[in-house]
Amino acid sequence: MGEKQVINVLVTGGEASAGPPLGPALGPLGVNVLGVVNEINKQTGDFKGMRVPVKVEVDKETKQFAVSVGTPTTSALVAKESGIPKGSGKPNVDFVGELTVDKVVTIARNKIGGSYAATTKSAVKEVVGSCVSMGVKIEGKDAREFMKEIDEGKWDPKFQ
Repeated sequence: MGEKQVINVLVTGGEASAGPPLGPALGPLGVNVLGVVNEINKQTGDFKGMRVPVKVEVDKETKQFAVSVGTPTTSALVAKESGIPKGSGKPNVDFVGELTVDKVVTIARNKIGGSYAATTKSAVKEVVGSCVSMGVKIEGKDAREFMKEIDEGKWDPKFQ
């Protein structure tokens, strides 16, 4: 294996193209840009419309490449699961979406690998924090109220 060049980009799931940021970064490396774009779109298809971190490793000699896809941001996952285009402009006043506790736990489990959280409960608290700043309710409650219930242990059975 020769020397590797690594390119990290943020793409919209299933919508990568040969334009910026990929084309200009990959072009000088002599790699098949369309091949890379097609591979990225294949791997990010499940994250349609969401911003997804992608790493492309290119071997400078052989022009072989490897694509690895990260997880979309917590806020992108919250928006997708609650069916909203984006968070509220006034999150403490205008509530724009709602999640069930099960969906919050699902998002937390998706994110735990790339998170500082050591437990499902702490990962859930990170997701609930995003809900607070986005104006998304959980189980019909203001996310700050839900956070208090987590701290009181009310939802612990869900986090096992």
